[in-house]
Amino acid sequence: MTGTIAPRFLVIDGYTKAAREQLQSGGASVAADLYVGILKRLGPVGTECDVIFPADPGASLPVGAAVRDYDGVAWTGCSSCVFSGEPDVAVQIEFARECYRQGVPGFGSCWAAQIAVVAAGGEVALNPNGREMGIARSITLTEEGRAHPLYEGKPDVFDAFTSHDDEVTVLPGGATLLSGNDFTRVQSVVVKHEGTEFWGVQYHPEYDLHEMARLMFCRLEKLVRLGFFADDAAGLTHINQLEALHADPSLEDIASALDIKPDVMDESLRTVEVRNWINHLVLPNMRR
Repeated sequence: MTGTIAPRFLVIDGYTKAAREQLQSGGASVAADLYVGILKRLGPVGTECDVIFPADPGASLPVGAAVRDYDGVAWTGCSSCVFSGEPDVAVQIEFARECYRQGVPGFGSCWAAQIAVVAAGGEVALNPNGREMGIARSITLTEEGRAHPLYEGKPDVFDAFTSHDDEVTVLPGGATLLSGNDFTRVQSVVVKHEGTEFWGVQYHPEYDLHEMARLMFCRLEKLVRLGFFADDAAGLTHINQLEALHADPSLEDIASALDIKPDVMDESLRTVEVRNWINHLVLPNMRR
């Protein structure tokens, strides 16, 4: 990417301040920080990122020409619910529509895919299979997914970090289903609306084993209640195993016991989607 003009990204972190503080208290990173990090690692030298927390009181989102100052908008995951009717959620849905109108391409994880779909006229609901947490297994590309630049360099079937209760249930017009698995039908989608594309994944390429361990720690009470772990002790054992494998990826006994594959261990493979969004959608369409 030598000689490439560096893009300017806007990162939208929809977590409330209380939710962000709860993550940090358990040792997890703020979602925006994860996205800023991955965009700067995978983008050209000089890549710039601005961050907005739209759920914070007094936060304001750009409109019109101010949106077009950005070459792409990246959306983090979020613990809110797209169909909650909360005012800050409505603001974020409307901002997604503004990005479509202004021609600024989008990308994001989990909440992001749901926001993109709802903003374009689709629907999201609770997943009847319950919570998908930890690792989403055997995500399989559709025929359209195998041909799409989002998945250049990705296997046709892969695992990925995940954490969600809701799922996309109705795709809007102009949307293309790129992947799914037995648990969640829509694991990735391209939404083309108002002539603008949003590439959304239901899983989290920005996570690593450490971040998943910390998120599980923060959600431990809920995970025990839902039956993911028999009790707190079992959950903490699992969390500690994830941390140990993160610190030393050569611990094959843990990787084998937890069935953790290179799909999630190898950062280059795990983050293919973000890299491809930058290289195939953002950089070729930069206006500066």
